[in-house]
Parts: sequence; structure tokens; C-alpha cells
Amino acid sequence: MATSAALHEAIAAITDPLLDHTLGELDAVAVAEVAEDGTAQVTLRVPVPGYPAEHELRASAEETARGLGLEEVAVDLGIMSDEQRQAAVAKAKEKRPSGGQGEEGDIPFNSVESTTKVIAIASGKGGVGKSSITTNLACALADEGHRVGIMDADIWGYSIPRMMGATGKPVAFDDLVLPLRAHGVRVISIGFFVDSERPVIWRGPMLHRALQQFLSDIHWGELDFLLCDLPPGTGDIAISLAGMLPNADMLVVTTPQPAAQRVALRAGQTTAQTGMKVAGVIENMSVFVAPDTGHEYAIFGEGGGAQLAEDLGTDLLGAIPIDPRLREGADDGRPLVLGEPEAPASQAVRDIAQHLAQQGPSLVGKSLPLQMG
Repeated sequence: MATSAALHEAIAAITDPLLDHTLGELDAVAVAEVAEDGTAQVTLRVPVPGYPAEHELRASAEETARGLGLEEVAVDLGIMSDEQRQAAVAKAKEKRPSGGQGEEGDIPFNSVESTTKVIAIASGKGGVGKSSITTNLACALADEGHRVGIMDADIWGYSIPRMMGATGKPVAFDDLVLPLRAHGVRVISIGFFVDSERPVIWRGPMLHRALQQFLSDIHWGELDFLLCDLPPGTGDIAISLAGMLPNADMLVVTTPQPAAQRVALRAGQTTAQTGMKVAGVIENMSVFVAPDTGHEYAIFGEGGGAQLAEDLGTDLLGAIPIDPRLREGADDGRPLVLGEPEAPASQAVRDIAQHLAQQGPSLVGKSLPLQMG
């Protein structure tokens, strides 16, 4: 039977998914004891009530104890003292790179020390499934073991919270604002801060400030990928984001139809003039495969994705077939790659995710064939 010392050591080795340090480093293990009858009692300290990662920490502690052969495990949560919380925050901030060059202040993703690959996901028009692609791509990357965040930059038409099944409000303490977590992905959206029944009627300066705060004030921790879900088309947000993240790459989502492809081309070219680079094209709703016959129907035409990639001088990273379950998963907060991992659409997204992961932080994209006038 495991000893109390062994249990304490194992629990202390668990990593807090938001503060990116072990529970031992954060002084977050208050109790880890094994009774004579073989039952285990664990008490963890979290920084504040309602800490977003508390359910994950509880589950990890239970799993860790059972992995030591302890069948009966009770996990309780306590709250850190002011001194313990301040020390934990100081620990978390140790791993934050100082802001790099750009038009804005302290944005850690611009630091030469940052290994985060920032990818803006754009489209020329609405309704092509850009946000669905963003959520499924993020979950596919996270499912492969990568540390992933989503920044919902679509301030007016935010949809990421519902698609990710993320509810609640970000927790702030000691100058630290934590994103919410869903399916292992860190998520921030204006939808967490406003009344969902009221429209966001903001103009340039307010939009700019919101994005800047999302990037600099949120404690994203150590990420491998940050996916930025842009609003459709071009405008203030795309221009602001390019200024704040001059080293970001862009994926352009389109459907096969020529009309959507031409609009996406203009969006890609316009965004490129702000300095972003295109890393590839994703064709969504490529074909519909009849479930009874297996016959493919090109409902939205053919060739739009390949033509867009050629026009932009980049690669077509994948073609995702039509699947009603993709829409259902978006409405239910359960991305298709998790709910139906064997579906052809899920496999297509996972292939794209693996391509991006293989490139890793070295992915630099390709500059669009444009000259500034």
C-alpha cells in the first residue's frame, strides 16, 4: 500500500493547468495522507473561490491516488492565504516572456523568448464555418498534447464560448486574469464579459483596446498555439491584430464556390498589406457524402480552395466535407473532433492540426505576392 509520503510526492508533481507550475511549487498541497484502512485524504489549496481549474485539479488528484493503488480517495479544496496566493502569482509570472517589438506594449507573444505559434484564422465572408474550424482545430491540437489557447477576436459576432461549451467569467486576482478552460483549451472572448442578449456596438478605439487587453492582460501561460478567430472580411480588428502580432500567420477559410473564393482572396490580400503572412488555405464544406450510397456531391461547387491557395501563393492544407454533426457539435459545445473522432470531417481537421504541429514554432508562412503602393 502506498505511503503518505509517496502520495504527497505524487500529488505535488501534478501541474496546475493555468499557472503552469506543479502543485508542490505553488505550495498547493495542504494534506496528502493515507489512513491505516487504505483510504486517502487529499486537500488542495486553490488561489481563489471558483478557480477555473479546480475540477481538473480534483480529477487529477483522484486519478493520481488511484494510480498508486488507493481505491477510496477523498479530495477537498481549500483557499490559499494571501501570502500563499501572492507567492503563487509570482511563480506564474516568472514564465511570462517580456513583450516584444510591435505597435503595442507588453504582449508576451512578440517576445523573442516566446515559443507560441500565433495563427489568425480569417475568412472573406461569414457562414463559411471559420469559427467551427477554429474550435475543432484547437481541440485537435490539444488532444495531441499541445497547449492551446483561443482568442475570440470577433467582438461583434462572438461564437467561440458556445461552440466550446465555455461558460462563466474569467477569474482575476493579484493582477492576474485567467482565461476559461474547455476541452483542455484556454479560451477568452468578449462574450464572457457582456450580456449575451445585448449586441456589442463598439467602434475602432474600443475594439483595439479590447484586443490589446486580451493579449497583454490575460495570463495565457505557456502555450504552443494561440488561435485567433477573426471576424469575417477586413476592417479595424484585422488591422489592429496585425499591428499587435506582427509575427502571426494567417489561415484563410473558404468554401469551394467561386464567389466565396474571390471574397476570401480579397480578404487575404488586404490583411497581408498589414504585414501578416499566410500559412495556408482550408476549404470547408468541400463535398457532401451521401450516407446511404457513399456518393459525393459537390453542393457548393469545386476547386475554390485550390484556386485560392494558388492565388495567394500558399498551400491548400485540407478540404473538410459537409457533416451535419459539425454544426450540431458547435451548437452543443462539443466539437466534432472530440464527439465523433472517426468522422471524415474530424479526420480532415486532425490532418491539418498534425501538419501545423509538425511545423511547430518554426512555421513562418509565406508572404503574399503583393507590393505596397
